[in-house]
Amino acid sequence: MAKLTDSVERLVEEFSKLPGIGRKTAQRMAFYILKLRRDEALKLSQAILDVKDKVKYCSVCFNITEEDPCNICKDTKRDRSIICVVEEPKDVLALEKTNQYRGLYHVLGGVLSPLDGIGPDDLRTKELMTRLKENVKEVIIATNPNVEGEATAIYLAKLIKPLGIKVTRIARGIPAGGELEYADATTLANAIEGRVEF
Repeated sequence: MAKLTDSVERLVEEFSKLPGIGRKTAQRMAFYILKLRRDEALKLSQAILDVKDKVKYCSVCFNITEEDPCNICKDTKRDRSIICVVEEPKDVLALEKTNQYRGLYHVLGGVLSPLDGIGPDDLRTKELMTRLKENVKEVIIATNPNVEGEATAIYLAKLIKPLGIKVTRIARGIPAGGELEYADATTLANAIEGRVEF
């Protein structure tokens, strides 16, 4: 039976550590790297090193950035009275793609998950509470609509509401282009609950 060389096996093992990458996909990636020219492989390795060396968290919103504060926090045209709370930096990117939101963000760095040992002190809730003293009128909670995301949203709402700040939650429901017959009961219930006047 043919065996991978030690260096290829190490590469497969490293790729296998990436989220969502199984051994077969890791092997395909390793063989792709083998086919690359040396200069292309160096560009890939340099890109990885640059991310590790240059990217940091914004000291204000905790989004990823290469300069502190980040471009969103520095943008004077953004509405500073609204903060959208998200779980991870990738959520900021998703919301920014809509070109609909012009406020600021706050990245929690995860969600409450007692089974994983993640409690309120493991998230950036203290930093959020500090930011709310800066004339914030509304906090939009944009955590994922799963058990952990909902628990985090409820926890945040209980912390923020006593401050007299409006707390809203992003709407949930049927995706654009979706068909009702294929939607699950929870999605349909959320769509009905979150309906708006026409």
